Parts: sequence; C-alpha cells; structure tokens
Amino acid sequence: MRVIAGSAKGRTLRAPGEGTRPMMDRVREALFSSLGALVPGAEVLDLYAGSGSIGLEALSRGAARVVFVERGRRAVTSLRDNVAAVGLGGEIVAGDVGPFLEATRDRFDLVFVDPPYDCPLASVEEVLGKVLSRLRVGGVVVVHRRAESGIPGVPGLALVDCRRYGDTEITRFVIEEDR
Repeated sequence: MRVIAGSAKGRTLRAPGEGTRPMMDRVREALFSSLGALVPGAEVLDLYAGSGSIGLEALSRGAARVVFVERGRRAVTSLRDNVAAVGLGGEIVAGDVGPFLEATRDRFDLVFVDPPYDCPLASVEEVLGKVLSRLRVGGVVVVHRRAESGIPGVPGLALVDCRRYGDTEITRFVIEEDR
C-alpha cells in the first residue's frame, strides 16, 4: 500500500494487520481522480481511518487539513506511524466515531466514511446523520462499503455517484439543495 499521487507519491504505508481492509490502491486512485478539484485546500474528515491511507492521499493531493478518527489500538498505532512517515501532518483522534461527531464543532468540506465491512447499514446511516451537521455548504461525503451491503439513505444527503470495484462499492453524497 502506498500514496498514489501528489507531494508524497510513492511513500509506503503500513497496514494495521488482521481485521482491517485498507482501500486498494487502484480504488483509491479512481476515487481521487473522480474527486479532482474538490481536494486541494479542503478540510477533510477521515472516519474509521484505519491506516490513514485515504486521508494521507488527500493531504498528498493538497488538502489543507485532515482529521483522522480511529478506535482500534493496532490501527491507531499504524496510523500514527504512517502520518509521521508521510510528514504532511494530520490530527489523530483515538476514539469512536459517534462521540467524536457529537462533540466536535468543526465543519468539513469532504468526509470519508470507511466502516468495517460488517457494520450494519443502520449504523452507517446513523453516522451519516451525524456527519450531515458537520458538513460545510457544498460538502461531499464518500462511503466505502462492501458491494451489495445496501446503499445508505439519509434525509438531507443526495446520492450523486455509486461505483463498484470488485467486492467494494464507493458511494458519493452531497447536501441536498433544499435542506
């Protein structure tokens, strides 16, 4: 696993190990190609960050700031090592996603939601409901889940894109206009 493009292109990232499934390089490359100009200068939130590969890719491509949220002990250790090795900064929150979203007053332009594959659809929708209040106008939410596990539906978020890569599905949402 490595950083695909930008100022940290080619830097190797350490995976946390068993129980995690970092986004494959080719999927991350396709995702960031589709996001294009949304990334430079963005305030980014990487939920269920794992190794940090998604947030670190965003920083490498010019994001202004990334907050990584992860609760797994081994994953947090890998995340800290990867953030230090890449050297582009990033704020690490070692804790659960739900309480973080309830406590923070920060707003973000881009939010990545990458829960464990066995996370129930209802739990993902609950998190997305909390994310909604943390989005800036024009904000985008990207959800990475197992294909065929169901597309989340949350009032206030409009589905704008859904792509499948093998057993992975990437869905993109924006704030609904009439919200």
